[in-house]
Amino acid sequence: MGSIVNKYSDKADAVINNGSCYDFVKTIPDQSVKLVVTSPPYNIGKKYEKKSSLKEYYNKQEQIIDECVRILADDGSICWQIGNFVENAEIVPLDILLYSIFQKHDLKLRNRIIWQFGHGLHASKRFSGRYESILWFTKTDNYIFNLDSVRIPQKYPSKRYFKGPRIGELSCNPLGKNPSDIWDIPNVKNNHVEKTIHPCQFPIELVERLVLSLTNENDLVFDPFLGVGSTTAAAVKNRRRGIGCEIMEEYYSIAVERTKRAMEGRLKTRPMNKPIYDPKNPKINLEYELEKATEQLTLFDKTPIYGMTK
Repeated sequence: MGSIVNKYSDKADAVINNGSCYDFVKTIPDQSVKLVVTSPPYNIGKKYEKKSSLKEYYNKQEQIIDECVRILADDGSICWQIGNFVENAEIVPLDILLYSIFQKHDLKLRNRIIWQFGHGLHASKRFSGRYESILWFTKTDNYIFNLDSVRIPQKYPSKRYFKGPRIGELSCNPLGKNPSDIWDIPNVKNNHVEKTIHPCQFPIELVERLVLSLTNENDLVFDPFLGVGSTTAAAVKNRRRGIGCEIMEEYYSIAVERTKRAMEGRLKTRPMNKPIYDPKNPKINLEYELEKATEQLTLFDKTPIYGMTK
């Protein structure tokens, strides 16, 4: 198992600090991080945050974003996942509010990714909110982007050209298609395999897609608002180094345990690209489970293949 330490180290597999991100981030060297990915508090009065005016909230977010830009490598990315501030049934989209902070650093917005999910609180005076956004910024035009690592299954994988010089060849990428900028990933509710005591938990599947596409192995991934450790777990699970801080003791302890389990291959997670459960067509999920079970049987099959024993 790799090492998990509490203070910044360029040798540890994971650094999880039990303290304020505003203090901890100052210990991280300039341009040492390839990916900053986080879901900061939304200033709506959850137990892990103190509700403040939007001006105060903006100033605190500016403070940490400024530091994140400082520690970001020239070929790195920042992914700020955010929702809406809600007060008196009126919403303020926080990604729009915070955009000017990133803009002042001349960061380049590559995508405004919409994360949609099927479950959440029901509104009575407006339509129920079922999405949040991820602002993906890069520092330069020379940035890491590994699309092949996160392709999703083609809708028609056997489709072929029916005319022209490539007639009969596959007309789509055999590795899968681009996920696009709308991501349908279940949020972590009570029946989710990853559920902990955190009320607004980040699904690992969401972080994994960013980690795999925007970093390479052994790169450093930083989350200033770590919560219960979804980012560090996703990083070490995929052979990256995870670093983050969490001020609440109970969340910090869970983050350490989940990251440790991810290192050991024991952390239960929802697999990437698993189909969303549809009660009208449960066969899709059954087929997926059968496919994965078949893969496991093949993996542990001891029969000779090509004259060699697996």
